[in-house]
Amino acid sequence: MDPLHDPDDDALLDPRQARELAGLVENARLASGAVRYGRIGKVGAATVVLNQDNPLPTANHACGLWGTLAEVATTLLTLEQSFADAGRSEAVVYASPTTVGEIEGIADDSGWRAVEENMALLHRSRKTPTSPVRPATDDDLRGIAELIGDDAGLSDSGERRLVRTLAHRGDDPRCVLRVLDDPEADRLAGFAQGFVEHGVGLVEHAVVRPGRRRRGAGSSLVADVVDELYAKGARLIAAYDDEGGPAERFAETCGFEPVYPVTAYARRVDELLD
Repeated sequence: MDPLHDPDDDALLDPRQARELAGLVENARLASGAVRYGRIGKVGAATVVLNQDNPLPTANHACGLWGTLAEVATTLLTLEQSFADAGRSEAVVYASPTTVGEIEGIADDSGWRAVEENMALLHRSRKTPTSPVRPATDDDLRGIAELIGDDAGLSDSGERRLVRTLAHRGDDPRCVLRVLDDPEADRLAGFAQGFVEHGVGLVEHAVVRPGRRRRGAGSSLVADVVDELYAKGARLIAAYDDEGGPAERFAETCGFEPVYPVTAYARRVDELLD
């Protein structure tokens, strides 16, 4: 038996290795979410990033709920008010190996629901871009916001806020923004985003217009972002994607392998907003 793999699923890391890796990845995700006006702090047993300028859950979430069952339950209740005070309509927790295993039952009892089953992925093998990817410019920001907004279901106001957020990221040397032009129209065919912090790289977004998929666009965008993250000092590169199905298969074609599961829990807090 491989001591680095989970005895219940030899495709994944063992719990200790997974928890160490998850801690590194989550610290990088928190730092990325805080660009430029976000803040990171502790709420009970959780670590939280809140960024009112960024409409995406990746910049407004909690993680690492580690403590007694009572501490975790109390933290979930406290998080509801924390997200409401920040003007968010929904509180989000990403539960990985840094979160207690009993989180599912505690979340159910507290009115939280599991909304996504993700897989953390670790980059293992480099690929060569086959399409002409280029760095994003200020002129691309509205097109990028449109691509992400359509994919994430953002409102018009959310897309406008995202344009400002992307501009902040373009000014941050830790961030990587790459685009692919549509050869058949005056618009972007795809976009990918990365971030690196203390040697940990993240591939955070990879979005391709539906009519331009399955032509190597997505893999080229990811490969270029990966190359730039390594150039910026990343010693490991991770990503999150939907567990199973086309998304995970796409990640594997880009040189990523699954290493541990991540469940996203959400709680509507609209009624707590002032």
